[in-house]
Amino acid sequence: MKIWYTPFIAVIFLMIFSCNSKADKKEENAIKKVEKIPELKLTIDTTRIAKFYESYPKLVKYKTDVISLYQKNKSTQLWQDNKGVVEFGNTLFNQYKNLDQEGLKANYPYKEELNAVFENNPTQKLSKEDTDLLLSNLYYYYAEKVYAGFDEKTSISMEWLLPRKKFNYQVLSDSIFKKSTILDDKKKKMFSQYYKLRDALKEYREIEKNGGWKTIETGEDYKSLKVGDSSDVVAQIRERLFATKDLKEDTKSAVCDTILMKAMKNYELRHGYTPKNIILKEHITDLNIPVSDRIKTIIANMERCRWIDPELEKGQKYIEVNIPEFKLYIIEDGKIAFTSAVVVGKAMTKTVIFSGMMSNIVFSPYWNVPPSIIKSEIKPGMARDKNYLKKKNLEWNNGSVRQLPGKNNSLGLVKFLFPNSSNIYLHDTPSKSLFERESRAFSHGCVRVAKPRELAIELLKVDPQWNPARIDKAMHAGKESWYTLKKKVPVYIGYFTAWVDREGNLNFYKDIYGRDESLIKLLTEE
Repeated sequence: MKIWYTPFIAVIFLMIFSCNSKADKKEENAIKKVEKIPELKLTIDTTRIAKFYESYPKLVKYKTDVISLYQKNKSTQLWQDNKGVVEFGNTLFNQYKNLDQEGLKANYPYKEELNAVFENNPTQKLSKEDTDLLLSNLYYYYAEKVYAGFDEKTSISMEWLLPRKKFNYQVLSDSIFKKSTILDDKKKKMFSQYYKLRDALKEYREIEKNGGWKTIETGEDYKSLKVGDSSDVVAQIRERLFATKDLKEDTKSAVCDTILMKAMKNYELRHGYTPKNIILKEHITDLNIPVSDRIKTIIANMERCRWIDPELEKGQKYIEVNIPEFKLYIIEDGKIAFTSAVVVGKAMTKTVIFSGMMSNIVFSPYWNVPPSIIKSEIKPGMARDKNYLKKKNLEWNNGSVRQLPGKNNSLGLVKFLFPNSSNIYLHDTPSKSLFERESRAFSHGCVRVAKPRELAIELLKVDPQWNPARIDKAMHAGKESWYTLKKKVPVYIGYFTAWVDREGNLNFYKDIYGRDESLIKLLTEE
């Protein structure tokens, strides 16, 4: 049985307790904070595996396969690094959670312990070794459920779920440059972005072979450059932009002119910045990222492309969201039909990476308040003020609390649903100012859409009964109403820090969740 909704990259399971947030300075600082965590080193040999099955006897039928799996990987951990469960492990868990949607029961023998790994349940404390072994057994459990048995053919089909063996990026990129098929996965057709990135990798490998680009030296007193300014830095910027073809000609001039500024704006667009008429220190820092690092980023994103089913591109219409780009697209017949800025999850409540099928649009939605917020905020508020619920536009509803529909509702005037294990959806928001930010990681996990009305119009244009006037009326009705799409629309939420757009431009985006480092480390040898 083929699971068509193979996700872009691994699911990071998080406690998503609200899709509403106030973006304050504390949250912005949390996004920027980088934790230094000691590297995780585990040895999982046959003795450790034997002890695991004494504690988890219901999984013993997978023992032989698990032993073989760790022996192939020199008895080292598979599913964890110093930050926790890696992308592959989170992907596997998400696929397992979605088994119910495929008519298969997600009933892992030790699901309480398994859920605890991803829900950070303090009452369930598993050792790192047991966590790794639990996921290895889940891998074989999942294979058995989906493929009704596990053999060599199944192993190839499920390869995307397993960490790859390390390789030297220099050797790899050299082989690609020489048109080797090393990454073609035995000539299996790949998602088209894979080949676009491969072509970009050839270009960047050529730049590296020619010596790369020099570091731009600015001095500690550098602040900015604008048109008309003269500086030695300008000539360095010209040389750097010429290396990546943002500038067609390097005149060596030390005067910042309109041609250079236009080239710099093009560079900023390709690297996730809002174009400005000024060259700031942060732009210089970005320009100074070595070509070798850019090559590794391209390779990491090529790996992510392996996890996308190429059948996606055969669909007439689908929605894609690239989290680091903060953008949503509707692709129809291979062309961009709609674009909107989005706000995604902040560092502590990352937006989940997955795929699903959009089935419903909810106009004038209620917001069902998560239990954690009821406990931490609402009940204490009610204890202080008997009119607390009314003042906050809240009401009790069958033992829980919900926010009434309206313009101040945390979900805005419309939400778009696609069933998934992490309860993520697209929605409107009353907090419009955040869409003006260059970096937009502020939500508690769900994806806020800058143009929700236009998105609804685009999705409902196939239904003549739902014209813009009717959509506006439903959005402002103050009463929740549901619309079931006549044809479900695939939704793909991905995490790509390198992406070749439909005009053939290579774009790089900030690694807002810090995922590239662990994937690059997994794939490459220093």
